[in-house]
Amino acid sequence: MLIHIFRFLSFFPLPLLHGLGIVLGYLVYALSPTYRKRMRANMRLAGCEAHLATAIREAGKNILELPLIWLGSRERLEKKLHLDNWELAQAAIDAKKGVIFLTPHLGCFELSGKSIALRTQMTVLYRPPRKAILKPLLEDARASSGMQLAPANLSGVRTLAKALKRGEAIGLLPDQVPQEGEGVWADFFGKPAYTMTLSAKLHAMTGAPIILTFAERKPFGQGYIQRFFPFEESLDGDAIQQASAINRAMEKIIDKAPSQYFWSYHRYKQPQGVSAPLVDSDTKEST
Repeated sequence: MLIHIFRFLSFFPLPLLHGLGIVLGYLVYALSPTYRKRMRANMRLAGCEAHLATAIREAGKNILELPLIWLGSRERLEKKLHLDNWELAQAAIDAKKGVIFLTPHLGCFELSGKSIALRTQMTVLYRPPRKAILKPLLEDARASSGMQLAPANLSGVRTLAKALKRGEAIGLLPDQVPQEGEGVWADFFGKPAYTMTLSAKLHAMTGAPIILTFAERKPFGQGYIQRFFPFEESLDGDAIQQASAINRAMEKIIDKAPSQYFWSYHRYKQPQGVSAPLVDSDTKEST
């Protein structure tokens, strides 16, 4: 049933989908205390409370635009997408040394990977959706763009490393909470968040450059601007220092469009089997 709804909605124009998304955003915010509490807490932590009303609307757009992003034709998507600083990405692709694209849960993050996959060979780390009914739809949608999927396990890590060694591009969501043993605690907007170490490890293993990207929504359903930025943080040091550097880079690009970050994401959860982060006495006293 859900798949049929998505296919039906995929024919709607983007302004209408975003308009419906605004309504959905307010409904979810009003009806879910857990969603509302987490969203407000995360925004307060990042000093973004002033963007709350817009963030509620953008979160709804994020859901209702998916039918078009997943199932819309390449021609429809291309008409709605402008690439900003693509020259940076193209130069890295042409160098044939592999490219690591990092995209946080910012803007239309499903479009960020798909647009790159339409232009070059692309493999992304993939974790099946919680709702099993969406699994075939999501996999087919990503595969239709030529995107290769690497499962979020050891086999998938090997797949990503091999793609980089072939000089191809890979994509990661670095603010996605990893499983036990796949991350370290590192500050994200001033609070410890369990953070994946994979991007830094792959960079060290292959020498592939890291490029940051996100697809920013234009107002009134006009489309998207996908922006590309060089990674300017140092990845020297241990795993915690590297993860902290990745998080700092994510904070900087989130600050470019704070209302479009997915603030309701459970970024600070403690994965099963992972010990709680250590907090020094000074931090405890300040809180």
